[in-house]
Amino acid sequence: MDYKDTLILPTTTFPMRANLGQNAPKVYAKWQEEGVYAHMQAKRKGQASFNLHDGPPYANGHLHIGHALNKILKDVVVKHRYFAGFAIDYTPGWDCHGLPIEQQVEKEFKDKSQVLKFRNRCYNHARKFIDIQRDEFLQLGVVGDYNHPYETLEHAFEASIYDMLCIVAQKGLLKQRFKPVYWSWACQSALAEAEVEYQDKQSDSIFVAFNLDPKSAAFLAKEAHFSVEQIPTDFSLVIWTTTPWTLPANAAIALKPKTTYAITSAGQIVALELAPKLLAKGILKGEIVGSFESNLLERQEALNPLNGRTSLVVLGGHVSLEEGSGAVHTAPGHGEEDYFLGLDYGLEVLMPVDDRGCYDQEILDKKLLPPEFLGAHVLKIQPKILELLGEHLLHHSIITHSYPHCWRSHEPILFRATTQWFILMDEPFLQPDGSKKTLREVALEAIEGVQFAPPQGKNRLRAMIEQRPDWCVSRQRSWGVPMAFFLDKESQEPLLEPAILEHIKNIFAKKGCNAWWEADIADLLPENSKHLAPRLEKNTHILDVWFDSGSTFKAVCEERLKLFPSDVVLEGSDQHRGWFQSSLLLGCIAHSKAPFKGVLTHGFTVDEKGHKMSKSKGNVISLEHILNTYGSDILRLWVVLNDYQNDLSVSDAFFKQTAESYKKIRNTLRFLLANMADLESLSPLNPLDAWILAQSTQVFNQVQAHFQAYDFVKGLQKLLAFIANELSGIYLDICKDSLYCDGKDSPKRRGIQTAMLHIAHQLSFTLAPVLTYTIEEVFSHASPLFKEVALSGDSVFDLKKPALHPNNALLEEFKTPLHLRTLFSEALDSLKKDKQVKTSLELEIHLKEPDGFKHYAEWLMVSSVCPPQENALLDTPAFTLYKASQHKCPRCWQFTSPSALEPCQRCVEVLNA
Repeated sequence: MDYKDTLILPTTTFPMRANLGQNAPKVYAKWQEEGVYAHMQAKRKGQASFNLHDGPPYANGHLHIGHALNKILKDVVVKHRYFAGFAIDYTPGWDCHGLPIEQQVEKEFKDKSQVLKFRNRCYNHARKFIDIQRDEFLQLGVVGDYNHPYETLEHAFEASIYDMLCIVAQKGLLKQRFKPVYWSWACQSALAEAEVEYQDKQSDSIFVAFNLDPKSAAFLAKEAHFSVEQIPTDFSLVIWTTTPWTLPANAAIALKPKTTYAITSAGQIVALELAPKLLAKGILKGEIVGSFESNLLERQEALNPLNGRTSLVVLGGHVSLEEGSGAVHTAPGHGEEDYFLGLDYGLEVLMPVDDRGCYDQEILDKKLLPPEFLGAHVLKIQPKILELLGEHLLHHSIITHSYPHCWRSHEPILFRATTQWFILMDEPFLQPDGSKKTLREVALEAIEGVQFAPPQGKNRLRAMIEQRPDWCVSRQRSWGVPMAFFLDKESQEPLLEPAILEHIKNIFAKKGCNAWWEADIADLLPENSKHLAPRLEKNTHILDVWFDSGSTFKAVCEERLKLFPSDVVLEGSDQHRGWFQSSLLLGCIAHSKAPFKGVLTHGFTVDEKGHKMSKSKGNVISLEHILNTYGSDILRLWVVLNDYQNDLSVSDAFFKQTAESYKKIRNTLRFLLANMADLESLSPLNPLDAWILAQSTQVFNQVQAHFQAYDFVKGLQKLLAFIANELSGIYLDICKDSLYCDGKDSPKRRGIQTAMLHIAHQLSFTLAPVLTYTIEEVFSHASPLFKEVALSGDSVFDLKKPALHPNNALLEEFKTPLHLRTLFSEALDSLKKDKQVKTSLELEIHLKEPDGFKHYAEWLMVSSVCPPQENALLDTPAFTLYKASQHKCPRCWQFTSPSALEPCQRCVEVLNA
């Protein structure tokens, strides 16, 4: 007789191979078609809400692995909160204005004088990539309100952005100033701090002598202290700079207050502390013969060797003695510290550089440089500047240093004074309690009420807010929300009448902000203000795109969802200086608090060696390749099995490792489905069943706590360890005998199946936020009873919270059997190694100190627990092992049969039933 045919072998339609690349996209398309997000919202109507506010990706180009990391993390967070019972709100969005889109459109349409045509092309470009990226996001298995996303180019959204600008202006925090800003000559626009990246740059490092004018020289000769009788007749202040192109605009030389300066025998003046080093390098000549305190020279005058213009000697606290000469070339048109020092001393702001980074007509009008410099790019003409300095150039070298570059063009920026609009960080404004605080103060207070993961994100953002300058929010481009203020033609003061601003906002809401370019001034004014049109002109600047994205909380959380502040925002750690910061500042202006309760950050994707991925290096792995080769659920598992708060390595090797982890999960789920397929009702549990459910409950609670704290990697590691050890390594291995060999309806077998159903439910519930497709697939192959217990509907999104079976007392009771099992496993390995046995079933065990546990034969998978015997195979302090005394059952393979060819008593009963 072939006893194999009498066994109850596992059966399931759930396939061993997932074929994720082919199958998952079909299910995702079905979810979208059936409106799964609306279904999720309907299921949780009336429950406590959870809102993750989406930091908008830029609507330009296809998605890469970094986008996938961000979107999958958001999806896991949102789904976890959904399955935990919250009414989730996740509205995906897109940032649609700004320079990258302009640059793409300019490749085909260069006539920017046709502003409306150009803007329409930018609009169409953004719309095209919103559609492309939406489809690509959906291929990742992410769920959200993709039928109603937010897009910053929508009419209502543009009106909301403009309204936020009006709030800033009406609170007195928006001012127009002529001051230096980061200027991208390659993009011909001002930049915000978040749009600047630091890269190494080679620069000219020069020391230049500025002669004191005769009157100041005579004054110094009389008042300074000299150690020689023969004092110099001429004196020069020696400055150091790495931006020779700014020397034509020099207005002053700054010395450190109350600091001793040295005079050499050649009349050269530097800080005493730096003089020995400069003398040793040959930059200065002679020896030190005199000294004075810096305040002595305040408001004396030197002469610019390039053009003979007066350079005022001033005192500045920013002057450093760490390098250079202690005498700082000061050009208020080319540096923020220089600018503010210039305000103190009434210095002229010279700015002879145009939008393209070339010397303009001012060099001739102010006699700053000879005519041949007109129209020359400042970074390319520097050798000529050095020639023009002649003997006043004391030293020239090339240095490599970190220098700000434009984040889009990657060209070095210029510091250039222009008329721009700034949000003021240190201007007090009215608070809800009637007090007045600066934006910096309000923002720093608001940070204290925000939860950060990782916690060091708080200090990082705090340091940035403490140090940041005023926010330059104006741009000299075409594709964006206009700073739609009318300016008085004579005074250039903005007209901020609430009725006028409200009227413009309403026009934008109906027609979009193209109306600012389409309509005449009179048509943009309310009826009772049209008489003002002749003396007004339109402000021509547009808003910094960081203002657009920073104000999305207003249009989405406040106006659409009525959920402010959001529960959490989740972006890359670079957004501490970008979106987190712009959102925080605008939230503090509008509401004097942060627009989010929590900030979660992740790292970046790098290659397996930790290098940044780039096409030029050939180390990029495309998102399409990953999805086609491995599938979305393995990509999703890779995200949460890694410490996403640091950089994540991307390589086929890492994805193959993740695929192995996925296979273990899938095979476990398949085994559970296959072995409980014939269970039609829940049954009482046996002690081993109760133990595994107590164990799984403990693990389930721990995993949920980790997930709640966004520590997905720790949660998944605990779950995988449980699957490999207690579940598969012990319980399922033990249960195979009863599942396959007991009678179909035996209480023991039905108890095991009941425990397996509860565990399958717990695993499905825990894994659903991550492996949503796979768990959907599980239920498409599940038994009617499993669906009835686990679902309140037809899909994974109808999962009910699983029943838990806590039993700490039982877990305590099993500590001794677990320890004994470990000792037994070591002994069994030794016997197998010596080829004395092939399986544990060939053994009987005598326990030297019985502990009352009645299931050791089953627990250790031996044929019996026996009294002491002779001929021991192995003797240990805890137990003695013997060869089984009975024969191997041909059906169940237990060594419990009276003769070699006969089934054991248990199998006989099953066969006769």
